Amino acid sequence: MKRAILLVAFGASSPQGQSALKSFDARVRARFPGLPVRWAYTSLLLRERLARARQKSDSVLKALRRLCFEKFGEVAVQPLQTIPGREHAEVCAAVEVAAREGLVCHVGAPLLAGPEDVAEAALALIRHLPPERGPHEDVVLMGHGARHAAVARYGELARAVNGLDARVHVGAMNGAVTLEDILPRLSSERVWLMPLLSVVGRHALRDMAGEQACSWRSRIEALGRHCVPVLRGTAEYAGIAGIWLRHLEAAAISFDVANPEAGSA
Repeated sequence: MKRAILLVAFGASSPQGQSALKSFDARVRARFPGLPVRWAYTSLLLRERLARARQKSDSVLKALRRLCFEKFGEVAVQPLQTIPGREHAEVCAAVEVAAREGLVCHVGAPLLAGPEDVAEAALALIRHLPPERGPHEDVVLMGHGARHAAVARYGELARAVNGLDARVHVGAMNGAVTLEDILPRLSSERVWLMPLLSVVGRHALRDMAGEQACSWRSRIEALGRHCVPVLRGTAEYAGIAGIWLRHLEAAAISFDVANPEAGSA
């Protein structure tokens, strides 16, 4: 039975974002040298933009159907998502459709799937703080958040990170811990601002580091702080990428569990 890996991301239009995804792609290919690796994007806007540029722009379901058409029988699907929220549910829904059409799929967990992931991600974030940051300087990490029960994962991560370094704060644009919760806790003259997003894109450039009054940068600077944005997505951090890779490995193990006598391709 032919097997493949499908990596799923929101997407990236910036060169830096695309480079981050290519870097993760290289990690996956190095770990699974015998398996083809494909990509799908959950952002409709990005897919339309790629289509206009005549670049591959598959949705999850389209990518799975393409693999099925190419006679692949089994696919490990790994989304580069932070929490098991609405976007992850949409990936799982597309997988269910493909499964009903005959494709065997194994879905890897998102970044913060459980307590072990939260603890590992907290350690990874602390290890990837800017080396220029002083020990008493505040660091604010901005996640996307969600209107979903899984948004609680951000709160769990915030507590885990704060337990390792009391001057590092995790917040999200939607739900969980907000910037309003964090602002009263900032005390240093210089504040570092980092995205808790897989790649640097519109949210990091506009909502986090933008010049407009509603950005996190502007709201922190309105308090008289000097804000230093660090434009680097979490997929660029080896420690964070390692968690997604571990989840992909768990999904790919299912290949042999489901079909112990099948070949890899």
